[in-house]
Amino acid sequence: MRRTPSLYRTLALLIAALAALPLLGGCSATGTLNALSARGSYTLQAGVAYGDAPRQRLDIYTPTAAPPAAGWPMVVFFYGGSWNTGERGDYRFVGEALAAQGVLALIADYRLYPEVRFPDFLHDSARALAHGLEQAQRLGADPRRVFVMGHSAGAYNAAMLALDARWLQPTGHAPRELAGWIGLAGPYDFFPTDNPAAQPVFFHPHYPPNAQPIDFAPADAPPTFLGAATQDAIVSTERSSLQLARKLQAAGVPVTLRLYERPNHATLVGAFAWPLRWLAPVLADVRTFIGQR
Repeated sequence: MRRTPSLYRTLALLIAALAALPLLGGCSATGTLNALSARGSYTLQAGVAYGDAPRQRLDIYTPTAAPPAAGWPMVVFFYGGSWNTGERGDYRFVGEALAAQGVLALIADYRLYPEVRFPDFLHDSARALAHGLEQAQRLGADPRRVFVMGHSAGAYNAAMLALDARWLQPTGHAPRELAGWIGLAGPYDFFPTDNPAAQPVFFHPHYPPNAQPIDFAPADAPPTFLGAATQDAIVSTERSSLQLARKLQAAGVPVTLRLYERPNHATLVGAFAWPLRWLAPVLADVRTFIGQR
């Protein structure tokens, strides 16, 4: 897993022409995507607490369309950023995209380095996912169709919750309650990492045992969607997504693997926003996966 020079510098380059418009000139890369995302597809509950810490908060994007009889499917999403940067508000374009597709979305913050190291951010992620499982019916979602999803470091978080039962267990929940999990450009096998931002998060060079998703492939793991960029300069697609897919398939786990040629590590999630959907059908593929469960 290589260092990300800036959270989404490559994303910013791709949408520089949009950001140069007078109305959007002061926006960040994700801010530009947020500004260009429609607002009529959802209602927003912002800053909902799932714990007592300031960063234990999540935003809820509820579709404005009428729900199915059993309720909407729900996705709990974790963003990337080498476990040391990121804000839930930067990913409104993800919440909007999912809500527009009839998916109730929870975008969660979690504590970051240097405030915490492994495994504290996994405890936060487990509590956020438990909140979704427990509140699904009240929010209008189908509790039998809850998914956990993440991009980059957030995909690592999602994978660990879905594949290693010890993280959800203290919350009274288990991976078997999930309808599936979705990982986008996730680092699933990356020790030892050459990313100086991630090294202290995992106590480099003294890495904890059983701290990577590749260490786990239970036969009863939830159905899996793995999306990756073929030209990912940050996370090795072969070592992470392809290797994890093979290991889970060998254990009998249903795996949907999608490799995309146009996007890079950052724009794989950026493709959820309509200005970048020409890059790859990531949103459509994720929605199809959710619809099959």
